[in-house]
Amino acid sequence: MHTLALPKKTSPRRPAADYRRRMIWTQRIRHLTQLTFAAFILYTSVIHHLATVDGTTASIDALCPFGGLETAWQVLSTGGQFVPKTHQSNLILLFGLLAGTLIAGGAFCGWVCPFGAVQDALTWLRRKLHLPEVYIPAQLDRVLRYGRYLMLALILYQTIVSVKLWFADIDPYRTLFGLDWLFEFNPAIAGLAYVSLIITLVTSLFVERAWCRYACPLGGAISLVSKFSLLRIRREESGCKGCAVCARPCPVKLPVDTATTISSDCIGCLACVDACPRHDTLDVRLAPVWLDWTHRNQTTEANHAR
Repeated sequence: MHTLALPKKTSPRRPAADYRRRMIWTQRIRHLTQLTFAAFILYTSVIHHLATVDGTTASIDALCPFGGLETAWQVLSTGGQFVPKTHQSNLILLFGLLAGTLIAGGAFCGWVCPFGAVQDALTWLRRKLHLPEVYIPAQLDRVLRYGRYLMLALILYQTIVSVKLWFADIDPYRTLFGLDWLFEFNPAIAGLAYVSLIITLVTSLFVERAWCRYACPLGGAISLVSKFSLLRIRREESGCKGCAVCARPCPVKLPVDTATTISSDCIGCLACVDACPRHDTLDVRLAPVWLDWTHRNQTTEANHAR
């Protein structure tokens, strides 16, 4: 006698579980985007070094938005002259970054910046090798984050005074991706640059995104502009169960689990949104902070009118 085999019952997926599965693809796309930009910068550097005639191909100095910020005063004060090694492309990239930051905050740092990709790769390597992570105490972390603004002010001042890319000789990003260490290795001339790069990479191996959090001048500028960005990650307090799961994967160690609006230091990687077990509790919303200020003023005026 044959019996019919009834299909096994499968429990329906929870909406939150489906949401997390979809968000995994966000992280994969982010890493692919980072890899693409890093590969492009490396390709440009190789072509620049292999060029038989100087000036026929652009160096990475002309492909950096921070160069636009460094040369902006020189252009404005002289009626169009650029700091050496900068180009109109720097200003175009700067304006593009400014527009993107006003829309999506620090997403450039989490999705585009090649040096950010290197730091993410170092974090992956540390975990694979089971090396210990160094955690910075919250109070010290808050103080150290001002280092980006000090670096920004110092670099802009020195560039204006010297009329040259003052930071270029020790910039770890330029040292690594410029590939001089591969094509023109010269410790006698670039020794300080190599030391700066090694210190930055070793520190970032044990302190996640250390350069981004404490020293990156472009990151400091982006953080200031991000305060006015249209898209912000918001946490709905009524739906939050206080599990703090969202704060653990944050590369820049922001207190996501206690903030209503995530800090402008956010790099837009969406790892916290990915980790949140409750759908719509933590999400990217068209909700700039200045709308909160406007809403508070309107509420205050309405209360006074009663």
